[in-house]
Amino acid sequence: MKENYYSESLNAARLFDVYQTRIDRVKQYLEAEIEFVKRDLAGKERVLELGAGYGRIMKELAPFAASVVGVDFAEDSVRFGAEYLASFGNCRLHASDAHRIDFDAEFDVVLCLQNGLSAMKGDPWNLVERSLKALVPGGKAYFSTYSSKFWDYRLEWFKEQSDKGLLGEIDWDNTKDGWIICRDGFKATTFSEKDLDTFGKMTGLPYRLEEVDESSLFLIVEKQ
Repeated sequence: MKENYYSESLNAARLFDVYQTRIDRVKQYLEAEIEFVKRDLAGKERVLELGAGYGRIMKELAPFAASVVGVDFAEDSVRFGAEYLASFGNCRLHASDAHRIDFDAEFDVVLCLQNGLSAMKGDPWNLVERSLKALVPGGKAYFSTYSSKFWDYRLEWFKEQSDKGLLGEIDWDNTKDGWIICRDGFKATTFSEKDLDTFGKMTGLPYRLEEVDESSLFLIVEKQ
């Protein structure tokens, strides 16, 4: 299995193609996540996104925030994103490992969306801790995973990616219980509501869980 699938195989233009889906329900899910965050923005927030890819979410949020900084491990995606975000002067995208960021009280909002805690391999609690460290007091961190109600659509979307040649052939015998397994070694999992609730409790801070659009499950933590 590749050490980091998103930096070695699913990056730049190939990652862009992932989101050019023909599945209306998946489009709705992607838009709903962004709208959920957008409605909490007043236009003056400094936003940090972990696992930002080529800047898909950054571009949507840029008109509603003072600044948007993104970090992503895949250098090819960051180079692709420089052109994708060229007309947005308040966006900056950096090639960096989210597990090693060391921002200290620099942002009002930190985002780790679209199943980022799982997609960015490594210790998810480390991502939570570093996200909270990056926040100013009163700031909020948003972590999202897939709702269990979205499983069938998630499968359909991954099959679409496989059919495009963006992922390997899906191993249907072993794809179940939230895990999607491809024969080229790619594995996509997710976190449950119980998992997110555990993370929330571990922070010792005010938090809430909220399902959005019957497709996403959010953990929102407020730093005090």
